[in-house]
Amino acid sequence: MRLGRRRNEPDEERPLVFAGSASPALTAAICGDLGIEPARGETMHFSEGTLFVRALENVRGRNAYVVQSTSYPTNDNLVELLFWIDALKRASAASVTAVVPYFGYGKGDRKDEPRVSIRARVCADAIEAAGVDRVVTMDLHAPQIQGFFRVPVDDLYAMPYLVEAVRREGLESPVVVAPDAGSAKRARRFARRLDAPIAIADKERAEHDERAELLELVGDVEGRDALIVDDIVFTGGTLIDAARILRERGAGRIVAAVTHGVFSGGRDRLDACAIETIYCADTIEARPDPPPAKVRTVTVAPLFAEAIRRIDRRESISTLFEE
Repeated sequence: MRLGRRRNEPDEERPLVFAGSASPALTAAICGDLGIEPARGETMHFSEGTLFVRALENVRGRNAYVVQSTSYPTNDNLVELLFWIDALKRASAASVTAVVPYFGYGKGDRKDEPRVSIRARVCADAIEAAGVDRVVTMDLHAPQIQGFFRVPVDDLYAMPYLVEAVRREGLESPVVVAPDAGSAKRARRFARRLDAPIAIADKERAEHDERAELLELVGDVEGRDALIVDDIVFTGGTLIDAARILRERGAGRIVAAVTHGVFSGGRDRLDACAIETIYCADTIEARPDPPPAKVRTVTVAPLFAEAIRRIDRRESISTLFEE
């Protein structure tokens, strides 16, 4: 899959990849895979709470990429992304691609009660208004968010990298568990890779307090090791409840694989629950508190690097979506 850098490729033909302040480590890893240095830029935070960004490279006529997760602090990082896009467009970049490994506000994808905002649509509109030409992201919470944009959106899958990490666990007769009905499709993808059956938990979320009640588990897990899969974990309540009911139903070892480890609370409860290991992609770097001790990070930098490489060379990226 990886193409590698062309020999003697002129500097002006290589992509310029800028790091937003939310994703410096991932940007460095992506650039390492591309065989280039991160493009020089700076972000300044002023005492009154405003931001200032500046590209320290000549971007005129070049393809520019800015890597920025809109994670904690979400609003600051979202605004910084908008400023980066605007700065690069005003500097006459040929194109600007926003690489958003974690798309914050992804859960605000619909109007499910009166007088509320569809927050993901507002974010998409703002990114477009700033002048972006393309968006590359990973495991959007709701696939329809792609349709909120009028520019191309590539929603990459962390699954192949997480599956490889899970395989090294050597699970016995594994069963893949979806913690809710919305995760069933993701669970089936993992199950196909692992040649395993699936089980689906039924949960109900009545309020906006990030807590959900696990009501039932559909599927046979007795005597099997279990892999819980999800796209995002905030406080971990869903994982904890799923692990509890799996243990009650006779499951053996329990591990989890999630793409975006927000970990905005519940650290002690996660460390104390029945889950042995939680595998997370490296889409989120900054958090208000350290993640649970049982978290293991899986890098997805090569996938983002390959996407940038192919976009920059105007090549198809369809092979990156093979399940």
